[in-house]
Amino acid sequence: MSFILGSRMQEQPKNPLHGVTLEMILTQLSENLGWQAMAEQVDINCFKKDPSIKSSLKFLRRTPWARAKVEAMYIDYKSGPWGKHL
Repeated sequence: MSFILGSRMQEQPKNPLHGVTLEMILTQLSENLGWQAMAEQVDINCFKKDPSIKSSLKFLRRTPWARAKVEAMYIDYKSGPWGKHL
């Protein structure tokens, strides 16, 4: 068990998103895949029209189904042979 400032922190060794923020996910995907490829996989306007990290964060934080798809895309990309450097 790990302890931080006297509080108990639960370890999550099997959770591929543990410690990864939504902003980190978007940054890595946009830099490595590009907004167009992201829009092809997850059909949302914030990836198509004037895409930015800020607008995507705002939309995804309010839209659980879209966030789940983006997180799944990140996990798929990270686990593939092309995503080992992420």
